Amino acid sequence: MSPLPAERSLHSTPEGLQWEPSERWVRGRKGDVTVVDSRHPVLVWEPDLPVPQYAFPRADVREDLLRPAKNPRTGLHTGSQIFYDLEVDGELLENAAWTFPAADLAGHIAFEWFRRSGKGLDHWYEEEEEIFIHPRDPHKRVDAITSSRHVQVEIDGTPVADTHRPVLLFETGLPTRYYIPREDVRLDLFEPTDHHTGCPYKGTAEYWSWRDQADVPPNLVWSYQEPLPAVGPVRGLLAFFNEAVDIIVDGERLERPVTPFSAILRTRPSA
Repeated sequence: MSPLPAERSLHSTPEGLQWEPSERWVRGRKGDVTVVDSRHPVLVWEPDLPVPQYAFPRADVREDLLRPAKNPRTGLHTGSQIFYDLEVDGELLENAAWTFPAADLAGHIAFEWFRRSGKGLDHWYEEEEEIFIHPRDPHKRVDAITSSRHVQVEIDGTPVADTHRPVLLFETGLPTRYYIPREDVRLDLFEPTDHHTGCPYKGTAEYWSWRDQADVPPNLVWSYQEPLPAVGPVRGLLAFFNEAVDIIVDGERLERPVTPFSAILRTRPSA
């Protein structure tokens, strides 16, 4: 009989947090200064935040760079935290670090990530690989698979893409994204923008907006020119937000999904 897979070592706290130890070697830097260097980090999930974050044993943190927060923020994280300002090379970063109230996490400190919140440590590494935005969830999969499905895309009734050679990207918790070769997209109907986003699983994306005056959200199309190795097949291909366009797969018109991006697409201004 094949052995059963190891149980997920996820713990819950009365405050609603979930956490588990990680075996990854994690470092966080501000500029050239290493503020965190830990071989015993803990991944923490807050109830209203869909992505994990790291907390570190105090012994692995440069506490000499931390100061009690002059203007502690409330409501940013679960429970009643203690906030710290971070001072590096004469620069003071307010509320860059905090502690969680849970007894399970006593003695641990978490940090803001600059590329996620606009403040905090600006370079993070797992082993020797730099990671961005937030830690990668070890219980989440992202698979980019080549396909021969017939994928068509329409915007406001106008055909904008038609291919038999898409790459399907399956990401836990999100709808399937259909990445289409540029030659199969009417890119002349779109214009590039200066909008960019970062993803810890895929890399940095660039965007295009619909040229027409129809009621269509901006930055509707994106592409990864230098994707991370795990999703290499999407390199240079174009994807559309399923939430805001019509996608037909093998003759079946897909229902538009409702995701956390739905509200963002409705409210964000043009880049």
